[in-house]
Amino acid sequence: MLIGNVGRDPEVRYLDSGSAQGGQSTKVATFTLATTDRYRDRSGELRENTEWHNLVLWRQLADLAEKYIRKGSQIYVEGRIRTRSYTDQQGMKKYMTEIVADNVQLLGRRDGEGAPAGAPSFQGAPSYQPSAPAAPAYQAPAYQAPAPSYQAPAPAAAPAAAPAAAQDFGGSADDDLPF
Repeated sequence: MLIGNVGRDPEVRYLDSGSAQGGQSTKVATFTLATTDRYRDRSGELRENTEWHNLVLWRQLADLAEKYIRKGSQIYVEGRIRTRSYTDQQGMKKYMTEIVADNVQLLGRRDGEGAPAGAPSFQGAPSYQPSAPAAPAYQAPAYQAPAPSYQAPAPAAAPAAAPAAAQDFGGSADDDLPF
């Protein structure tokens, strides 16, 4: 899962495998995405680390890229990492790591410019799914606290039990936390 800004306009190509799909060529779009991590170093200075990712979008997602995604667009991408190799013109073996998108959402544009030019007006960001069945999106399981396996006996002369949050468990509020 990545959120970032598009580094260049998508390059859209058509593959010649259209005869197997009723005469329509398969569309593929490629472009780069920049993600930036911001953090403070030990001296308190703000630092940024920008990573560039090569994205590959197929079929309907390539249509989305062709129509609405432009340089500077902010997008959310879900996908999988793929590394492939090829031999360049000098005979050297080269490796390329790409993100093959399964889901793309348009989030807007950099510097608050709004939706990409020519994009229809949506309530929220549109979500586009590829035609091929994708793996289901991960959902974190709901957490339920386990039921206590014991119950402490209540003192006979105790006025009222203190709420659980106010009980002292042997530590003090001044203890240093390990994180």
